[in-house]
Amino acid sequence: MLTAAERPRTSSTAADPRPHAVVIGSGFGGLAAAVRLGARGYRVTVLERLDAPGGRAYVHRQDGFTFDAGPTIITAPFLFEDLWALCGRKLSDDVTLTSIDPFYKLVFDDGESISCCADADAMSAEIARISPGDVAGYRRFMAHSEAIYRVGFEQLGHVPFGSIGDMLRIAPDLVKLGGHRSVYGLVSKYIKDPRLRIALSFHPLFVGGNPFNTTAVYCLISYLERRWGVHFAMGGTGALVSGLVGLIEGQGGRLRCNAEVTEITVASGEATGVRLQGGEVLPADIVVSNADAAFTYGKLLPAATRRRWTDGRLKSARYSMSLFVWYFGTTGTYPGVEHHTILLGPRYRGLIEDIFKRKVLAQDMSLYLHRPTATDPSLAPAGCDAFYVLSPVPHLDADVDWRTMAEPYRQAIERRLSETLMPGLQGRIATSMVTTPQDFQDRLLSIKGAAFGLEPMLTQSAWFRPHNASEEIRHLYLVGAGTHPGAGVPGVLSSARVLDTVVPDASVFARA
Repeated sequence: MLTAAERPRTSSTAADPRPHAVVIGSGFGGLAAAVRLGARGYRVTVLERLDAPGGRAYVHRQDGFTFDAGPTIITAPFLFEDLWALCGRKLSDDVTLTSIDPFYKLVFDDGESISCCADADAMSAEIARISPGDVAGYRRFMAHSEAIYRVGFEQLGHVPFGSIGDMLRIAPDLVKLGGHRSVYGLVSKYIKDPRLRIALSFHPLFVGGNPFNTTAVYCLISYLERRWGVHFAMGGTGALVSGLVGLIEGQGGRLRCNAEVTEITVASGEATGVRLQGGEVLPADIVVSNADAAFTYGKLLPAATRRRWTDGRLKSARYSMSLFVWYFGTTGTYPGVEHHTILLGPRYRGLIEDIFKRKVLAQDMSLYLHRPTATDPSLAPAGCDAFYVLSPVPHLDADVDWRTMAEPYRQAIERRLSETLMPGLQGRIATSMVTTPQDFQDRLLSIKGAAFGLEPMLTQSAWFRPHNASEEIRHLYLVGAGTHPGAGVPGVLSSARVLDTVVPDASVFARA
């Protein structure tokens, strides 16, 4: 191991003698990591290859409309509150979170619908309306969901899994809680009605998982929503990004956009900094990557430095599905459309198998429709609505040329919405843009265009996932969807919490 004197960099400066931490990427994981490192005495530089921060939470502005590119559902606001508290501030000083109730409305292909509510009694009444015989089973499921939440989120969500022993110690609890089952399997243990099985098992799709394959640990999301609610940041999710950037700058940290990292520099098995496109080298005491984990190992580190995450292992790993997202604004409004709507197609298991196993672009589709102007009209011109509609699709292993398929697929989504929730839509489009799996690969540097990194199956979770403290390189750390605990806003914020345990205090690097 290199001594402080031997490390080939000049991380301290006359103006700021603090040890230097470089963070690659400005998604929620990277921004949260930067705040936490700044609070622990590091001088932090965040490097973002795009022209603005956010990563998957980038903000698109077009023709007077504001569109959040990615996450729109905030379910664990206390994780943001913790970051503001580290800076001696309150989240409410900079961001207004508004509770959404119902959380979302599910519309089935037969026209039946169910509103997922915050109030337990109201939700039980919705269950009873659909299937009276499932009310008792639903309550037992929610009790089970809470038990998983207490262990999987509260006890383990911010704990590093640095050794196989860490995994073995929790194995009995996971088995006891049914973690060996799939989400759909655990739901089916309690629920008989096929529509309610869908309504209670679709959550893994929010984090890139197959409900029929994702470990039942992810059933904790049902209780997470019940416990903390579903929230929306006024001004859009980008308001949280802007707020976090403000915290970093208030700590004396720096955000550099249009700064693409092409290499993590290594000496004697330790990360020593990064090289940017164009050749500039930034020395660092520690490097934190919020880039896609497979990209970090496969593209930013030479093969000779990797023993576990080899090219072969990265190639054979299983990756999450991708997404097709259509952002559009309408002339006039659709007041009957909720803030969050899930429009289900005629198939559930078959469609998911098309996406994850067969990797074909199906003719039918299930859609998540986001109407932020239901809560914040300022995101569109007066008298208009802003939307995005998201369709889960296979990643780029599928034989789909999105250069030619993007517009036909968008038109198919437009017809589906016009025939169901949004009559007359085809004549009311004021602005339009799309994101395809190719964009996830080319713009966000996600391997295979997978929208959520590695698929969250049991054998790619916890210790089996790329570790928060790199197994390959000392002083290299990972945050974001591709590392523990996984994708979703609570997951990536929790990955930054893990750094409090695995990153040394800045005093370790202090110069005499």
